[in-house]
Amino acid sequence: MSKNSILLAVAGMALAGVALAQTANPTLEASRAVRAEEMALVGVTALRPCVSPLNPPAGECEAANFDEAKANPWPLPDPLVFADGTRVTTKAQWRKRRAELLEIFDREIFGRIPAHTPKVSWRVDETLHENFNGVPVVTQKLTGHVDNSADPAITVDIKVNISVPESAKGKHVPAVMALAFLRPFILPDGRTFPADPHPDWKDQTVAKGWAAIAYDNTSTQPDNGAGLHAGIIGLVNKGGPRKPDDWGALQAWGWGASRILDYLETDSDIDARRVAIMGHSRNGKAALVMMAHDPRFAIGFISSSGAGGAAPYRRYYGETIASIENPTLFHWMAPNFLKYAAVGKTANDVPVDTDELIALCAPRPLFLGGGVEQPDAPSNKIGDLWVDPVGSFKAEVAAGPVYVLLGAKGIAADTPAPTPSVLVDSGELAFRRHDQGHTPNPNWPYFLAYAQRYFKS
Repeated sequence: MSKNSILLAVAGMALAGVALAQTANPTLEASRAVRAEEMALVGVTALRPCVSPLNPPAGECEAANFDEAKANPWPLPDPLVFADGTRVTTKAQWRKRRAELLEIFDREIFGRIPAHTPKVSWRVDETLHENFNGVPVVTQKLTGHVDNSADPAITVDIKVNISVPESAKGKHVPAVMALAFLRPFILPDGRTFPADPHPDWKDQTVAKGWAAIAYDNTSTQPDNGAGLHAGIIGLVNKGGPRKPDDWGALQAWGWGASRILDYLETDSDIDARRVAIMGHSRNGKAALVMMAHDPRFAIGFISSSGAGGAAPYRRYYGETIASIENPTLFHWMAPNFLKYAAVGKTANDVPVDTDELIALCAPRPLFLGGGVEQPDAPSNKIGDLWVDPVGSFKAEVAAGPVYVLLGAKGIAADTPAPTPSVLVDSGELAFRRHDQGHTPNPNWPYFLAYAQRYFKS
């Protein structure tokens, strides 16, 4: 296994939500304490065991299911049916149903973005003249300072790098915004991996004459439970605890992306009406949540997002609800979501599912991607089986009728899950499962070609 493959495999497990064996460290212990407080807040005394792709399982986890015959105990809910059973048949009804779904997702799963959040003021820290694989670009490193006058002890500075081809200056070009690690990424057990392990996407983006925007989402909100008292969540709460329906890190990261889009609306180099949002793994979860919440994002590229992203809660395959509620990951979601990982509950108790989250993006173009089992580590099922790409495809198909209702194209209900390297492209919905492990890299050229079709129009 190459050094890069090891990085992708091991970091991929952590990013997707595998409960790795932990060494004692203050951040992890503080995160455990916060999770215990939130469990008490929502009345949860015990959680179901997490699952692991490792064989044998790691720590307190059970073995994950990778058997398709055991994966579908419950059908997905119909996004075109109101909670009272009334069917949606018109666009006007869909607007009401969309609001109903957003309310449920915000209350029960991702948490509510506060009605009033602090203002963000932007400054350019550095301007660089660079060369991305033969394309001269101007890169601006920006900081968005969040007004912390309400609690000066908590500072939030949103970090983003905007790279625009020199030939595109002042031309209002399209852009791709990727949630990316601009600093070394530290796993919960203390191991460190390099920043931005997928730099090639920027080369491919600027080669089309577009802007490449790398957003360090962890600068908006730390990626650990102890950090809930810091970042934008901690700032709004003045360092206090969350309420049951308070926002988690996925919503907070998306809030930061929306603030960057606010800035882009003032930038003469970029057409803010043609900005795609992209994320991989945990960042794919956040990108999908943001795509559903902020209709200004024109296109979404959601890669290997797993549970909490595009993979259905009701499919018993790979990553589970209990896995993303472990002490290293629970902060992604609202405290209320802990209820659905409790002993005695099942995924069928969740009032919504991910086909309805995907439907909230309609009718905007959405490209979902994933991979396969890590080719050189099949015995551990390390790779994208963990994030259930087949389930994500099924959820995308189930969201299709909403796209059709709104005048776009869905994927036919009888379309089989694609084999690796086959692109399914209905128009507004697309899916490609590449032939590698937990990485977005093989799908970037396909996504950019897909996005170009819409950016041209």
